[in-house]
Amino acid sequence: MLILGFTAIDFTWILLSLFFLLAFCLHVFLSHTSAKCAQSRVCELFQDLIRYGKTKNSQRPSYVRMCDVPKRTRWFPPFRWFSHFYVVSVVWNGLLITVSLQTALLGRDLPLWLSNTLGFLTDSSAAAWKGVPLCTVVAQVLLWAHSVRRLVECTRVSVFSRGVIHTVQYAFGLGYYILLGLTLLCVRGPQQHQGPPVLWALVGGLLLFLWASLLQHRCLLLLAHLRTGKSGEVQTLEHGLPRGGWFERVSCPHYFAELLIYLSVGVVLGGGALTWWLVVLYVLFNQALAAQLCHEFYHSTFQHYPRQRRAFLPFLF
Repeated sequence: MLILGFTAIDFTWILLSLFFLLAFCLHVFLSHTSAKCAQSRVCELFQDLIRYGKTKNSQRPSYVRMCDVPKRTRWFPPFRWFSHFYVVSVVWNGLLITVSLQTALLGRDLPLWLSNTLGFLTDSSAAAWKGVPLCTVVAQVLLWAHSVRRLVECTRVSVFSRGVIHTVQYAFGLGYYILLGLTLLCVRGPQQHQGPPVLWALVGGLLLFLWASLLQHRCLLLLAHLRTGKSGEVQTLEHGLPRGGWFERVSCPHYFAELLIYLSVGVVLGGGALTWWLVVLYVLFNQALAAQLCHEFYHSTFQHYPRQRRAFLPFLF
């Protein structure tokens, strides 16, 4: 059932966007309130849910530590908990790409379980899902490639500290990439799959994706080098002051690059996929909150942190 022209999947991303926008606003509000209010149990739970890694308070009470999940493991470092998100994404979205290619190139119907799911998410008939447009397949491949790169970076490049994430954040991260793969198949309704992809959109989106991916990779290398020596061996797990590249403009350029990657997928889809722009809106608010928390951490940790650096968006925020 359509409500105000939005489908079930649209409302899902709208609600997620509003949640992170409200969380951002509430965090800013609490940061300007009295210490007594900020130290209440409700505020402690709220802050514990929105923070992870280095931004979590090291002096947290024991009742919130019960839900901690480590970002890194002690016995088998390559199998870090944080990388589980990308393992799920690579496997799940790889499966969806295989199904989409069979549909787009061989003319096969989508599996019944998938067409029923898409029909539910888009408030349409499952029988109407007869094909997958080429631009959607390209977008799927881009996001799958992004997940593969992030998985490799998590296991081979990044040096995680002893930071933790909340169990809710861990469960949300696993479900997020499953929902994201389904969303890509929903962004163009079944009645819109006839037209050929627009060449400028494919080329422009691909170039933006490659540039943003390179930017994010370079940022993660700079962060990793803060903890490794010339030989590449880990020398410390302490947090250092990031310098160089886009770190001179913003505190979290890797989050800014993440937003650009999702923008590039919207360009590949032709720019008219409302559902995907709702996903981009969610990424904007989600990454803005994470960047603000990191920005505050840097300012509180490093006495001479560069004042000209923004948190997330160059020259703006």
